[in-house]
Order: sequence, then structure tokens, then C-alpha cells
Amino acid sequence: MLCLLVLLIQIQNRSQQQNGKEALVRCEYRMAEFSTGDRRRKPKGDRRSTEISLVIRQTMEASILTHLMPHSQIDIFVQVLQADGGTRSACINAATLALADAGIPMRDIVTSCSAGYLCSTPLLDLNYIEDSAGGADVTVGILAKMDKVTLLQMDAKLPMDTFETVMDLATEGCKAIATYIREVLLENTKQLECQRG
Repeated sequence: MLCLLVLLIQIQNRSQQQNGKEALVRCEYRMAEFSTGDRRRKPKGDRRSTEISLVIRQTMEASILTHLMPHSQIDIFVQVLQADGGTRSACINAATLALADAGIPMRDIVTSCSAGYLCSTPLLDLNYIEDSAGGADVTVGILAKMDKVTLLQMDAKLPMDTFETVMDLATEGCKAIATYIREVLLENTKQLECQRG
């Protein structure tokens, strides 16, 4: 999967009139017109972008400790520059990494991965061609240490035994991504510690 993202995390103080006891999380997802081979102009707020924005926001809210930041607003802006399938999962993983790097308190990092079933073969992290071939696609998001599912979407029916195989494959993919993200965050922390003496 190739997916280049521009991600911006913005934290703001909300007005006192809202009396928010928890932080408000907002998300905006967009794909650049040139991000895929399809050059159609997509209007802001199209149905797919709105749905993915909602999915990312709900997945992130399951992880962020919003009660520790009352009267705050966390804005997550995601811009996909190049895509070859799996943008939803890539955006969730990038948002998790950006939130952790920004120091936003979280229960655990959220990681996401998709898996599919095509020609009687379970596949992990489908590319665009595999995704559009008509097989079932399952997108999973988990809190890895807690082993809690925060996202589960499926776009076709699967027999229960096949679903369990695909779900297990996607979960293992999420755990592998979580391990990698933790290594990156640890390395970044060590570099910052060395720079500050």
C-alpha cells in the first residue's frame, strides 16, 4: 500500500460558553484530486469523505483521554496525497502517530489494518486492484495493548469461518503496526532526549 498523507493536529481552547467537561475531537479527511488515477473533482464534504472523517473521529475518540483536557478541541486534518488502497487504515495509523507525538494523552495507540478474501485466499493490506476485484474487505482498528476493537467495517458478506480467518489476519496486522509505531515513538523520544542533554 502506498499512501502519502499530510496530517495536522491542532489543539484549541473552546469558549467557556460550551462548558465542555471533555475535549471535543473533530476530524476532516480529504483526498487530493491527483491522489489516484481517477482525476474526478471531488467536492468538499462528499459522502465518502464525510463517512471516513466520522470513522477516524470515532476511532480516535475511543483512544484519547478527553476528560484530561476540558474546554479543549482537538482538530485532526488528514489530506491524502497519493493512494493505492487502504487510505482509511493509513489515516488512522498516521493520526495515532501524530497524536502520540503531539503529547495527547491516550489509553493506548490505535492501529488499523484491512484484510480481504479474494479467490479463496485471505489477503492482508489490500491494494487498489485487490480491493476493487470484488472480494470481501474487512477494516479493523484496535487498541493493541488492551486488545479492544474500536473499528470494524466490512463491505461484503462472508461465511463465519472465513470472517474469523480474515479478522484474525487483520488483527495480527494491527498488532504488527502497533509494535512498529511504538519503536518509532521510542526512537524519537531517545533522539529528543539526546538533543536536550
